[in-house]
Amino acid sequence: MKRWTKVMVGVATIALATAGCAGSGGNESSGEQQSDGPRTLTVWLMNGSAPETLTDSLHKEFEQSHDGVTVKYEVQEWNGIQDKLTTALASQDPPDVIELGNTQAPSFADEGVLTDLSRDVDSLSGDQWLDSLKASGEWDGKQYSTPFYAANRMVVYRTDMFQQAGITAPPTSREEWLTAIGKLKTKFGADKQFQPLYLPGQNWYALLSFIYDEGGDIARQTGVEFTATLDSPEAKAGLEFYKELVDASGTTAPKDNDEQNPEQAGIYGQGKVAMMIALPWEVDTAAADNADIKAKTGAFPIPSKNAGETAPVFQGGSNLAIPVNSKNADLAKEYLKLMLSSKYQAQFAEAGMVPGASTDLSALDANPVSKAMAEASKKGKSVPATPKWATIEAGQNPLKDMLTAYLTGAKDLDTATADANKALDAAIGD
Repeated sequence: MKRWTKVMVGVATIALATAGCAGSGGNESSGEQQSDGPRTLTVWLMNGSAPETLTDSLHKEFEQSHDGVTVKYEVQEWNGIQDKLTTALASQDPPDVIELGNTQAPSFADEGVLTDLSRDVDSLSGDQWLDSLKASGEWDGKQYSTPFYAANRMVVYRTDMFQQAGITAPPTSREEWLTAIGKLKTKFGADKQFQPLYLPGQNWYALLSFIYDEGGDIARQTGVEFTATLDSPEAKAGLEFYKELVDASGTTAPKDNDEQNPEQAGIYGQGKVAMMIALPWEVDTAAADNADIKAKTGAFPIPSKNAGETAPVFQGGSNLAIPVNSKNADLAKEYLKLMLSSKYQAQFAEAGMVPGASTDLSALDANPVSKAMAEASKKGKSVPATPKWATIEAGQNPLKDMLTAYLTGAKDLDTATADANKALDAAIGD
């Protein structure tokens, strides 16, 4: 899962080679359907996605219910997957089912190499789909991929430090959050290494929550066109609150880097940090060097400016798709139907992930961190579903530049947002 978080929410540029690419805009599978004799369904899922117990059980059930069918299951590594998928999808013999990062899906759909699943949504548990992953699988009014699983950030915190600082309950508003930071500074501030909140300057995923909470977004969609909105009053308000958190906490995190540089989980694991905005498995990373910290860690959803509410969150995750040249698209749809059934989606929840096609998140309640993630996930959102988004995360991300410029004082609020808006428009607009 650590591999997923580092790559899935930071997808590299996808440049599909369209020359020689079969298919007609991804409307229907163009490969010949095999019907007689033994058949092999090739499935590519990514390393760290589905628990082995789940895939073993699913593949056994699928083969038993489909005479003469063998599932050829191949686990892929994220490193190099862009080129590997580009080559496979341009061929006449691609895998039959593939896993895609939710920020990758629009690019592949736009290239016409995925099967249109619009008519299959109902049979694939569509009424249970996560809205954020459903949106990432849509392009030009059609559905090209289904949700698989998701995860989102929440505030991870030291329960023992909260107790010692007299904080009796997790914050349920921005105001309470800032008050908690003040109490933690009062209690532990004599230690110069202490940080009530570790918040690096370029954690733009956290910034998205604050912008969403203000009622804004980073881009507006009209049909298949996108217009940046980083200079809106709502986006500016979200950026201002980010700075308020940084200033209030006095965090020593770098203002010119993100949560992976240095790895914030390692900083939290040193025992001098009371809170971080994190993904659930970062607690395990922290515990690798400090086993005791896991028992002292709780979590709560990122608070809203509205008391008693949670802020919307960016929801990263994976989608499932069928290549347009699959020769077994009929079987592939049956495979997706089984994977997205309540039986197997429940197993994703038991493994600590938000299932992409289930509204039953009760299994996540067993762990306080995954429970907080599940609560926050109800307001999950995705980044703009444009094929050009991958270039933002792989290249010079205007949101990161904006954060650093504003937090360091290199630019004022209006200049930082105007410059970032112009850069984002150039990247995702025509």
